[in-house]
Amino acid sequence: MSHNRFGHLLTVTTWGESHGPALGCVIDGCPPNIPLSVEDIQPFLDQRKPGGSRHVTQRREDDLVEILSGVFKDDRTGGQVTTGTPISLMIRNTDQRSKDYSDIRDKWRPGHADYTYDAKYGVRDYRGGGRSSARETAARVAAGGVARKILGPDIQIRAALTQIGPRKIDTRRWDWSIVHDNPFFCPDPDMIALWEADMDAARKAGSSLGAMVEVVISGLPPGWGAPVYGKLDNELASAMMSINAVKGVEIGTGMEAAGLSGDQAGDEMVLNGEGQIEFPTNYNGGILGGISTGQDVIVRFAVKPTSSVRIEKQSLTRDLHPTSVATHGRHDPCVGIRAVPVGEAMAALVLADQKLRHRGQIG
Repeated sequence: MSHNRFGHLLTVTTWGESHGPALGCVIDGCPPNIPLSVEDIQPFLDQRKPGGSRHVTQRREDDLVEILSGVFKDDRTGGQVTTGTPISLMIRNTDQRSKDYSDIRDKWRPGHADYTYDAKYGVRDYRGGGRSSARETAARVAAGGVARKILGPDIQIRAALTQIGPRKIDTRRWDWSIVHDNPFFCPDPDMIALWEADMDAARKAGSSLGAMVEVVISGLPPGWGAPVYGKLDNELASAMMSINAVKGVEIGTGMEAAGLSGDQAGDEMVLNGEGQIEFPTNYNGGILGGISTGQDVIVRFAVKPTSSVRIEKQSLTRDLHPTSVATHGRHDPCVGIRAVPVGEAMAALVLADQKLRHRGQIG
């Protein structure tokens, strides 16, 4: 299986399966002398890990990260710093229940990658989906913690859930301070109880719900990106589309841009009292011609409903015999919830790579 690596100057290769002994990643291209410890990575994994509420899978994983290489004790400060060599991170799996999947060993689950994996490779790990499992994203979140250290504190990456099923938040009530104080990463205090009821109903029915995640990047200087094949919005969109179950990505106004007129969609520029460029609007999501403008970069991605449902669906076996499939075991009734820290991590990895490439070309 190829294509387990992404990035250009900063590359990340993830490895491991949902029900294997461990998973992790190797990060190559990280500059030396950047302070890095487990404490810089673990908080982001804690946000993504399962079992945090009744609204996510009840698989119990501590998701404790181990740094196996690429750091060394700095004699001057006594802390660990990166050495410039590959950084290997590992997260052990401790709560696999492979027997939950014995019933679908020879069946293709509708909406999953079962059929396509068999069609391509002729073999698949049916225990939790193997590499196609959202469990793989734990390695991405760990790598994103390293990327944030490369970016530094001036660039802020935050994400929130803006929709579950048919219910969307009211953006006029957006409050970043509550995003990590509720089980949905929800910025709208009035929506939390409604989502709770919707999720309880979906879970009781044996079904699932989709979601929308919005990532906001602040403090990004103008000039990052390239105008043709290294567009910042292109790479952000590609990164978000690589997340499990993501079916759509938009930048700025996104699909709604089709309904705007040219005089609306062009973000005007003015000088403020300090002689700095300002944009009164941000229809283009902080990117023009593939290059950052210095505004907030806005990225949204849609996550389809979890395909693992207890409701029977018609399908086929690997021998092409008609069958029905109802998936049991422990699954996220809305996989979009735990996609919030994954979206942040993918944004961090794209930006850290872009930072190194910008520095390499511009100096």
